[in-house]
Amino acid sequence: MPSELNPVVSGPLSLAECVAAIDEIGFDPRDETSLTHAAAALAGLAANPTFLGDYLIDQITGAARSAATAYGPQAIMLRGPGNGYFVRANIWPAPGDPAFQASGAASFVYGLPHDHNFDFLTVGYFGPGYVSDYYEYDYESVEGRPGEAVDLRFVERSALSPGRVLHYRAHRDVHCQHPPQSLSVSLNICAANPAQGWFDQYRFDVEEGRIDGVLNPSANEVMLRMGATLGHSRTCQLARDFAGTHPGFAIRRLAGELRG
Repeated sequence: MPSELNPVVSGPLSLAECVAAIDEIGFDPRDETSLTHAAAALAGLAANPTFLGDYLIDQITGAARSAATAYGPQAIMLRGPGNGYFVRANIWPAPGDPAFQASGAASFVYGLPHDHNFDFLTVGYFGPGYVSDYYEYDYESVEGRPGEAVDLRFVERSALSPGRVLHYRAHRDVHCQHPPQSLSVSLNICAANPAQGWFDQYRFDVEEGRIDGVLNPSANEVMLRMGATLGHSRTCQLARDFAGTHPGFAIRRLAGELRG
């Protein structure tokens, strides 16, 4: 399951102070010093009970410009990609909340076992926190074929309570989220690496222990198909190369189709 961290927090931080602290060394989750440093900054931000409300008011009044987001209304981008990371807040409605009743559980990724193709830190900020069933698996042992058997190892069920800091590891930690008892908010520091788009993120059938599908069909697949369809010679050669060597099954499968 995600590694639980216990950073030392000297006091609450503003969003600007949190970002400045992370920017001192950037965010590299493979480096223990960088990870610990970022976790302390995130915990400091979570200790500030008013920053998010102030931020939202500034967005509504036009006092601040909103960071670009591709995650929809559930996610609030607090700091756009740069220096190896971005910062966001996630809203987790409870079953009794109007947003949940209007949109349904699937709109908030509840009940969908999945992994991630990037590392991220998360902390409970407000409310009791969503509940997760945690599993682990070995990414290198699977090809990524839908229906492929996976050795999913159940670890525990627990909630992301306020102040709890977790490190989700790319291609290793799997979780199935369930709604919190009441409206909750989490904060994330997410690794942002251009290479992430080449690696698959899966949804799982935990009852059958299988890969249920790929969650992140990428723009790279679209561009590869377009180039090959147009008969671009370099793209066709790239497809031949990818068919045998690319680490992502989705790209290998597409490249094999285009090569054939």
